[in-house]
Amino acid sequence: MKFKCVQIIGFISLFLSCDHSKKTATINGENISISEELPSNKAIEAVIDPYRINLDKSMNKVLSYAVDTYSKTDGAYNTAIGNLMADAVFELSSPLLKSRTGKDLDIVLLNHGGIRSILPKGNVTTKSAYSLMPFENSVVVVPLKGSVVMEMTTYLQEFKKAHPISGLELVLGPENNYQKILVGGQAVDPSKTYYVATNDYLYNGGDRMYFLKKSDTLYDLNYKIRNVLLDYFTKYDTLNPKKDQRFIKLEN
Repeated sequence: MKFKCVQIIGFISLFLSCDHSKKTATINGENISISEELPSNKAIEAVIDPYRINLDKSMNKVLSYAVDTYSKTDGAYNTAIGNLMADAVFELSSPLLKSRTGKDLDIVLLNHGGIRSILPKGNVTTKSAYSLMPFENSVVVVPLKGSVVMEMTTYLQEFKKAHPISGLELVLGPENNYQKILVGGQAVDPSKTYYVATNDYLYNGGDRMYFLKKSDTLYDLNYKIRNVLLDYFTKYDTLNPKKDQRFIKLEN
């Protein structure tokens, strides 16, 4: 205890002996407005220009052609652009999953909010894919029991958004109750394991899709959704997606 007291007294003495005088420094600032009249730095421009030209050339490369303009607001339960994205993930991720694990993909589930722009009619470029999916989210595959797949359909029923899906066929009755739930054309088996492709954001609880975490197994395909779109646009020279019957609600 004495040693501690000596330490404290020594520290106080040292503190009191320090010179605490302060000197005020003068700082001058200048407000420079950025406008077209502000002259550019020619040396910096000379360095940047080649990169800018190459970037513009790459981003404006034509990959495909869209026969119409597609928006995520075009439907209540499924949209053409959402179907395109989900089908692209299904088509291009299936062979990867099969080759790496021997498993067959059953379902794709993405999120409505992940579609960040329209796909305009006309040339589809590299920039189009970046506009649709500017984030770095990757495809992951989660094995889920059929009972959890039923939780997924309850989520889709309750949240009432056109989340992109593929491999599912859902029909709601006029009272908002399911009249049909099919995976690959077959009724869901609660004890069967289904392989569901989604993205890492949703797997980690994004958009409150907590049911995806009910599996301890995760296959990361290391395949960004944006790259899926780029590959899909390159594969098909004409894009003509449709709103279809994969998720509908019957009227009275």
